[in-house]
Amino acid sequence: VDTTACETNIHYPTDSSLLWDCYRVTSRLIARVREYDAEAVGPGRLQDRKVKRLTLRITRRAANKEADRSQLERPYRALLAHVSRVLAWSRQARTRVRERLESGTYDLQVGLILTGLLNELEGYDGLTEKVIDQASRRILAGEKVPNSEKLFSLFEPHTELLLRGKVAKPIEFGHMILVQQVAEKFITGYEVFERRPNDASLVDSILKDHQKTFGQLPESFTADKAFYQSMDKLRALENTIPNVSIAKKGSRTEEETAREHHPIFRALQRFRAGIEGTISALKRVFKLSRCLYRSFRTFCSSVGAHVFAHNLVVLARN
Repeated sequence: VDTTACETNIHYPTDSSLLWDCYRVTSRLIARVREYDAEAVGPGRLQDRKVKRLTLRITRRAANKEADRSQLERPYRALLAHVSRVLAWSRQARTRVRERLESGTYDLQVGLILTGLLNELEGYDGLTEKVIDQASRRILAGEKVPNSEKLFSLFEPHTELLLRGKVAKPIEFGHMILVQQVAEKFITGYEVFERRPNDASLVDSILKDHQKTFGQLPESFTADKAFYQSMDKLRALENTIPNVSIAKKGSRTEEETAREHHPIFRALQRFRAGIEGTISALKRVFKLSRCLYRSFRTFCSSVGAHVFAHNLVVLARN
């Protein structure tokens, strides 16, 4: 078994880019509502080009590491003001259009179109508020907002920040995936986590799923150090599974060192390396490195489709 990350299809999230996303999406939907009822929307002017230039100005200043960071505060205040105004405008327009829908002002087709547009605007309402809040706290108040409270994408709000600790890509935005594989390289189980768990906490559920699938526990169980919990836990596993190959974290006694130098333990660790190749193939060949579908539900179904395609290829080869 092993875990890996699959990224969602988002751009790198910065406060300015998220605020621009909020403005342009709300602006576009207001413009579409205006096509059907200009009076309800009102004569206000949408300022997409001005807000985009403001966003680019912030991006250029932020890219200059030698510049004074306090210079970002003024353009951020202006950008936040623009987003707040368009959000308030959206709410006012929705209220007026709802009243007209209830009074039967529109014909059936226009009413259905406007209902869909209003629902879409309402869907972005809470997300826009969250982006405004986190940008205000970080930039204006100088507060360090926890990752668990941040929104990383307006279009994929389920996205999680993953600290991977890898040199090439220390941070990824997506979800962790658990993969279970048997000796024939056939993936017998997978799971997508909306919030990243501790790998060591997954051992019991992994074995439970294996027993449910095959009617018995495996003869050998191998994983990397991330699945290590304690030596007591390893001893408990060894009482039910003949061969357990999970290396210990930290210092080792002579007995623990001898355990990890045992030929069976070392052979199983070489066997474990096979799942790294499977994960690499899933990402390179089957394009699992990034999910192009929207919503967490379709993200999970996409992972399942990749695993299914991989297993079909393994079956065909065997």
